[in-house]
Amino acid sequence: MSKMTIRGSEYPIKKIFSDDFVFTIPLYQRAYSWTTEEAEELLQDLFRAMDGYNGSIDDLSPYFLGSIVLIKGDEPDAQIIDGQQRITTLTMLLAILRSLVEPEYVESLTAFLCEKGNIITGTPNRYRLRLRQRDEKFFREHIQDEGGIEKLKRLQDVQLPESQKNIRDNTLALLNELQKRSPDERRNLTQFIMNRCFLIVVSVDTPDLDSAYRIFSVLNNRGLNLSYPDIIKAEIISAIPEAQRDEYTNKWENLESLLGKDAFEDLFSDLRAIHSRRRLRRGMIEEFREFVYPCNPPVSTPQAFIDNVLIRYGQALNIIINANYERVKLTKEIKEINTMFKRLNQLDYQRWIPPVLYYFFQNANNFSQLLQFLIDMERLIVYFVICRVPPYRRIDRYCNLLDAIYQNQDLHAPLSPLQLTEAEKREFLRLLNGDLYRSHHICKYIMLRLDERLSERVASYDYQGVSVEHVLPQNPAPDSEWTKLFPTRDIRERYVHKLGNLALLSRGKNMNAENFDFEKKKRLYFSTDGGISPFAITTQVLHLTKWTPEVIEQRQTQLLAVLKQLWQL
Repeated sequence: MSKMTIRGSEYPIKKIFSDDFVFTIPLYQRAYSWTTEEAEELLQDLFRAMDGYNGSIDDLSPYFLGSIVLIKGDEPDAQIIDGQQRITTLTMLLAILRSLVEPEYVESLTAFLCEKGNIITGTPNRYRLRLRQRDEKFFREHIQDEGGIEKLKRLQDVQLPESQKNIRDNTLALLNELQKRSPDERRNLTQFIMNRCFLIVVSVDTPDLDSAYRIFSVLNNRGLNLSYPDIIKAEIISAIPEAQRDEYTNKWENLESLLGKDAFEDLFSDLRAIHSRRRLRRGMIEEFREFVYPCNPPVSTPQAFIDNVLIRYGQALNIIINANYERVKLTKEIKEINTMFKRLNQLDYQRWIPPVLYYFFQNANNFSQLLQFLIDMERLIVYFVICRVPPYRRIDRYCNLLDAIYQNQDLHAPLSPLQLTEAEKREFLRLLNGDLYRSHHICKYIMLRLDERLSERVASYDYQGVSVEHVLPQNPAPDSEWTKLFPTRDIRERYVHKLGNLALLSRGKNMNAENFDFEKKKRLYFSTDGGISPFAITTQVLHLTKWTPEVIEQRQTQLLAVLKQLWQL
């Protein structure tokens, strides 16, 4: 049996990026996959943690960036088993800051990215982080080397592998955000990251990779990472008189079983947001104690918290995420409310839940008012997603909406945070009228909503394999009918990804069929065996005899008008 040692310690970031660690990403690890949303959220979290800065970095509270798991012995060499996305993004952030700070800070920042070699001893520079072999050279030349960020800027229109595209896009997004800040803010951020930000480092010293992964699994699933509910439960249940403790333990655990572990944990974050009506600024547990329990006046006892807050909100959350709202009679309005819940659950990683949960909790029996709220909420969320509004701005808007609900404001007034401004409506329409297919994250949702509208709300969508398809192919064959109707690349690119050129299929893509001429494509690709389509939007295509730029433009206008009416734009 191989010997195994496990050590866990907290380290400031200046120690993480020092001679004590030389990180490598093993070949078996997945490639860098964070998107701009995660990268920008990390940066905004850092700035939020600096709230209250009064001129002295040392006076700011320590900020923990999470944990990383390494295979590491006594030497600096460390294989990252878990945490590579965070370490890679922090490296990118330090390289960006180096490109923006005054010259006297450049050398110091470079030292955190690379251990300088020695020309006398013949030792080369040693980078603090080495990515997988496929991305290592790209990352070194465009991030870690001095001047790398300038090289990266010139790659904006270059086709790259997905991992390198993520590195480029995230770096440029972070650069754009930091360029908006003053030199003092950037310098303060740099000092804060290096001196007041910490990581928990769990080092597993073993030659046995399977043992390392078992340790990693244990650390994540068996108790070192206690969930928020675990910690809060220990406090609340212990404060209940012993005679009632079993009763309330059962109530707690029954609700957890109803929701499932993940949704139950999310409920505590939702309650914190509902009662604070602001972004998280300190630790979740700390703010839960401040805003939810025991400070909230209706929550005078732990029993009252469980009965009147936890269970009631938990049952409401269960209805929202499972779209199973029921009353004695299942009316048309209640069916519409459940339909809206189903739609919202497909959007925005459920960031919208706190305001919807709060409003539903207060207005569950006012069906028409609740339905209108959900309709307006869908429009706001789709706007956020298609316009790629950064997560922190979405959260701020949701917090403003929570506050408006709390103050009983008119949510349908033009200046309500639930409503879109005229400028937001124009931007929404501009993107709907643009290359919609490129917005992969929302395109299918919009197409299905449009199809439902065209079918006069009689359509039902249970297709796991629904796909969005181009009528004019993305890459037509040079000798095809398509190149005669759309003779130049510029013309094809003007139309190919537009709403007017898109249809829906209920089966997987057929790469050969994509390039069929129009009549053959209709017959073999867009219709079922009976010569019809289950989608109204695709049936429109089947009824046409030709597919030209004029047809796409006409269809674009018609479909856009439907969406404009649907979302009151």
